[in-house]
Amino acid sequence: MNSSSFRPPTSFKRPESVLVVVYTDQGETLLLRRTGNAFWQSITGGMKWPGEAPEAAARREVLEETGIAAEEGWCDHQISRCFHILPEYRYCYGPGVIKNVEHFFSLRIPRRCPVQVNPADHDLSRWEQLPAAADSVWSWTNRVALAQIAQELV
Repeated sequence: MNSSSFRPPTSFKRPESVLVVVYTDQGETLLLRRTGNAFWQSITGGMKWPGEAPEAAARREVLEETGIAAEEGWCDHQISRCFHILPEYRYCYGPGVIKNVEHFFSLRIPRRCPVQVNPADHDLSRWEQLPAAADSVWSWTNRVALAQIAQELV
């Protein structure tokens, strides 16, 4: 048996992801509406096999999902949260995988900028004031992250 037999099949998603809160100096945050599910969220995305680093995934997801290419303003909060994968999405992961680890990042930009949503993932975008944005998002990890950014801006 060689080492390649221990690698997960590429058809399964890696149970590790990033959450990126994009926000402005004026205290607004970018929210995206998920295509098909119609819930609002900050930027989220899975990490690629084999071994994409969290920061690389955060930068890639922001660019892919919004068209925003930023070199400055990034913060790795060094916070990872674990959550249960909803049963309807577990088929995407390997057998028996029920939890995902999410790494929290933020991107602070001077002001609102044009957003080009990727229609495969999202159908709308909007800028919303912090901390009220936390009431608009579906995920508990997203609410906690938005509340933290709002607190840091005080």
